[in-house]
Formats: sequence, structure tokens, C-alpha cells
Amino acid sequence: MTRKMATLLSATLLFATIAFAKDEGDRAKLQQRLDKSATIINEITSAPDKGIPQDILAHARCVAVIPTMMKAGLGLGGEYGQGVVTCRTNRGWSAPAFYRLGGGSFGLQIGGEAVDVVALFMNDKGAESLLAHKVKLGADASASAGPVGRTASADTNITMHSEVLTYSRSRGLFGGISLKGSWFEQNAGDTRSFYGRDINFRNILNGSVRAPAGSEQFLSAVRKDFGKARIASK
Repeated sequence: MTRKMATLLSATLLFATIAFAKDEGDRAKLQQRLDKSATIINEITSAPDKGIPQDILAHARCVAVIPTMMKAGLGLGGEYGQGVVTCRTNRGWSAPAFYRLGGGSFGLQIGGEAVDVVALFMNDKGAESLLAHKVKLGADASASAGPVGRTASADTNITMHSEVLTYSRSRGLFGGISLKGSWFEQNAGDTRSFYGRDINFRNILNGSVRAPAGSEQFLSAVRKDFGKARIASK
């Protein structure tokens, strides 16, 4: 082997090692996001007086969690967060798909705040909206702040006519939050990092893709608090 060939081989191995280390680091971050999402679900559904109503838990079609969404602004406010989504299917809860949540709002805002966000997609139309590359809440899918109280009735005009119900938690306080004007967007890069290849989001959320290692804590929390699988409505 010539010196030039040896140098080229060494460089190739170095780049491959760096790429592998980066992939492992990216996946570790996504694993942390999944585990934190599981903790959020367990915590916000554990308070009997301030949790999400039981009938909403039982009928939510898809569950999205965005840990530590940042809200910041000085005159012009905005928010951005990375999250994960799973949907009910006739095979059980789907493998997780990775999403971004973003948006902006005008108003007098000074300082910043980190909030945990939970979005529940309540019907087939809401669930179908997730399959679009990008969906704007309030425009492409009707959205409302979700009601709070474990025994509260979900049989209201707001919940019956909302495709997405949204909640937030900040500094230990939990309640419904309006995210109209915000958008959900598929995060193909994170999905590729977690699964090791490009995967169609429809195949993930309809249950065709097997949940990979690292998903169980998140999916177990969803099953425990939102119920086991049921046949998806048509």
C-alpha cells in the first residue's frame, strides 16, 4: 500500500468514526427527549383534581409532547420546541414520530420562559393533519385550550369541535393553553437519526413501523395514562 493510499484510508476511517459518533450523539439526545416526554405524561396525568379529563384521555387519537418549549421575546414573541408524537392504531400505539412546534405572537413580552406542551389530536381529521408536512393550528386544524380537571366533562362545544386540544405546564402550574397560529412540522432529520433511515411518517403513525429500542418508556406512559389500543375509527 502506498503512502497516499494509506493516508486516504486513514482519512476515510476518521470521517466514518466522526459520523458514527455524531449519529450516536444525536440518537442519545432523542432518547432523552422520549424519556422526558414519558415523565411529563406521567406527571400531568397523576393529579386527580388538575389533570386532563378521563374521557379526553380515553378518546385522544394522537398524543404529542414537546418538552421544554422555549418562549422568549422583547416586543416580538415566539416559541419553538422539538417533540414526539404517537397515534392509536389497530396494532396498538404507533412508534414515535418526531416533530417541531413553532410559531410567533406579537405583544408586550420581556424575558423568556420554558414550558412543557402536550397536544392531543382528538379525531381522524386531527390525526390526518399530522401527515401533512406542516399543519397550522387554527387554520389547517381547529385548536383550543384543553379543559382541566380529571372528572370534568369533555362534552362541550369547545372540545367537541376542536381537532386539537393543547395544554402547557410551567413552574409546576398545569392548564390549557391556546396555540392558535403555531404550527406542527415533521422533523425528518430527527426521525432519520432515531431510526437510522428515512421512513414515511404515515407508515410510522399508522402502526406499520415497529417501535425501535428506546421507545418503550414513552409508549408505556402513553398506554398507562391514555389507555391500551383500540381499533382506529374510519
